Amino acid sequence: MAQANRFWEEKALTDMSEAEWESLCDGCGKCCVLKLEDVDDGAIYYTDVSCRLLCTASATCSQYENRKAHVPDCVILTPQSLEELHWMPQSCAYRAVHEGRPLPEWHPLITGSKDAMAEAGHHIAGRVISEVEVADDDMPDHLYDWDNPQ
Repeated sequence: MAQANRFWEEKALTDMSEAEWESLCDGCGKCCVLKLEDVDDGAIYYTDVSCRLLCTASATCSQYENRKAHVPDCVILTPQSLEELHWMPQSCAYRAVHEGRPLPEWHPLITGSKDAMAEAGHHIAGRVISEVEVADDDMPDHLYDWDNPQ
């Protein structure tokens, strides 16, 4: 069932309760794929390779509450850190709200389920491989544009 109270349209990210903040995440998993940055121009390129903690079948973190202890460079999103996170995908609800854009039509808060997100190609579950299976030198072979799913 879709969310009746559209809190994300009325509240600043900094004013959201923890439950509201967490529900804004659509669970797509795109923030957990490895990214490459072009050293010349700073462009960010997404891959189809996920963090070692991510279950590739469900796109959920196996150590969500303690992820920084296992992956020290894991970025934990906060309202304060969004300004610096230019690498977040355009489809990210946190980024959309931060930039004053509406949530995507497939977002679970709009549709009431994650099925529309998967049908629109925005869920990485079953579409990524773990970083433990990919050599660093092979990462450029795994570039993928998650904002324009195929």
